Amino acid sequence: MTSNAPELGEHLSLLDTVEAADRRLFDALADLNDGDVAEPSLCAGWTRGHVLTHLARNADGLVNLLLWARTGIETAQYASDFLRDSDIARGAPRPIGEQIEDLRAASERWLALARAMPAERWPTPVRTRGGKDVPATMIPWLRLREVEIHRVDLAIGYRPADWPAEFVARLLPEVIAGFDSAAEPSASDPDETGASFTISTTDTGYTATVGPAPTTVVGGPAAQVLAWLIGRSDGTDLTGDRPDLPAWL
Repeated sequence: MTSNAPELGEHLSLLDTVEAADRRLFDALADLNDGDVAEPSLCAGWTRGHVLTHLARNADGLVNLLLWARTGIETAQYASDFLRDSDIARGAPRPIGEQIEDLRAASERWLALARAMPAERWPTPVRTRGGKDVPATMIPWLRLREVEIHRVDLAIGYRPADWPAEFVARLLPEVIAGFDSAAEPSASDPDETGASFTISTTDTGYTATVGPAPTTVVGGPAAQVLAWLIGRSDGTDLTGDRPDLPAWL
């Protein structure tokens, strides 16, 4: 599997990309009212308030990873899964003005610390909530993923087709690589494998195979294929027999 770590300097340009994505998000949030906060999001069991609070706390979690990289002192992204979940649940019912103020402050804290990171500290390895060790140069990309995907989850008119082409082009191979690893035979049961299929995008010409023995080709626009792979679409707008997929992340 190839590394998804950004090339030297790419993480710095991504800071501008995240800042621009934040601006677009806040422009869209300006149309919401307090009643909208309690409406369902596209994340099962979560309201829009849950998603907004999660975005704020994710920024704080990534601040922790930046501090780890800057100081060399291990600092977990979240103190515990229990506290992460309880923070989201407690913050979800807040009125829209408080939600936006919190999210804006958290986003600005994260961005300010990232812009102030000494160049020699960016390669420092840190560990994500999922237990994956990555260089700190990956942190801007992790934040961009959160902002773009969860803006769709808010169900306020932003759809996978609206994702920037550059975002889709980077995330799609990353997701495919994760599914490809999951589809490999396990050491405990070599006969047990995950879904195996081929992806073919109709607009970008991207093709990739998941697993050792693909039995179907799933095709469609790259953004719609990505949305299906990460659980943001049921895939009914795609061609081919769609296998059942494990949860992404």
